[in-house]
Amino acid sequence: MIENLSIIGESINDSVPTARGYYDAGDYDAVRELAKFQAEGGAAYIDVNVGSRAAEVMEKAARAAQEGARKPLSIDSPDPALAEAGLAVCDPALGKPILNSISPHRTEMFDLYARYPFRPILLISEGVSAAGERISCRTADETYEAALTLFDLAKKAGIPNDDIIFDPGIAPIAADTEGNLPRLIESLRRIHANPEMAGVHASVGLSNFTVMLPSRKKDGSPVKSPLESAFLTRAMPLGLDYVIGSVKRNYQLLEEGDPALACVDRCIEKSGMEILMIVRKFYR
Repeated sequence: MIENLSIIGESINDSVPTARGYYDAGDYDAVRELAKFQAEGGAAYIDVNVGSRAAEVMEKAARAAQEGARKPLSIDSPDPALAEAGLAVCDPALGKPILNSISPHRTEMFDLYARYPFRPILLISEGVSAAGERISCRTADETYEAALTLFDLAKKAGIPNDDIIFDPGIAPIAADTEGNLPRLIESLRRIHANPEMAGVHASVGLSNFTVMLPSRKKDGSPVKSPLESAFLTRAMPLGLDYVIGSVKRNYQLLEEGDPALACVDRCIEKSGMEILMIVRKFYR
C-alpha cells in the first residue's frame, strides 16, 4: 500500500458479475463477506453500488457491507432515492460516508447533506453547455470550470474543503485518442494550485485506466500492469489521494527512469493516435 493513498474498495458493484449475482440471489451474507475481505485487504472505504435496483436493495447491501467491513461506506448512485437509502444506514461512528457522485447535472444531491453529512465525490468530467445541455469535458479548461462550479455549490451547502473529493474522470489509456490523460493531469494541477481549494482531495476509478490492456501473457500467466502505479506516481503530488480500486492490486510509487513511468510521461505530452502507439510499444 502507498502511504497517504486511500482505497475505496470497488467490488460490491452491480457492474461486477460476482456482486450482481449476490444481488440477484438476495445473498447479503456474501456481500458482508466481500466487504470484510476488502477491509482486511486495506480498503479505507467500501463502495456500494446496486445499479438501478430498488432502494430496499441499497439499504440491505449497505447495511451488510458496513457490518462486514466495519469501515465507512461510499454510497455509489446517481439516484437521490438510492443515495438516501444508503446514507440513512451509515454509522457516523465509523466515519463520515462518501457520496459518489455529484455532477453539474445532479446538484440536487447536495440537499441530502443537511440530513446525512457526507463527503461528496464531485464528478468534474461532465459540464454544462451554454444551452444548459450535458457535455463531456474534453479540455482542462472545461474540467476546471466544472470544478469551480461544484466547489462553489459544495461550500454553499456547508461542506468543508477537507470533505470535498474531485473526480476528473479517467479513461482507458489503451483507447485515449482524445487526450484524456493530459486533460486530467492539467486539471489536477490547476485545482492543486488554487489557494481557495486548499485541503481538497481527488480520486479516480483507477481500474478503468488499464481496461482493454492485456491481462494474460501468451503462456497464460498474469500481466503485471505497472501503468496504474505510474499514473499514481505523477498524480499523487497533484493532490490525488483516493482511488476506487482493487485491494488485490499492488499499487506502488515508481522510481524515476522506470519504463512504465516513462511511458505515462510520454502519453501526458502527446495526444491522438500517438498515445496508442506509445502504449502498444510499451506492451511489446
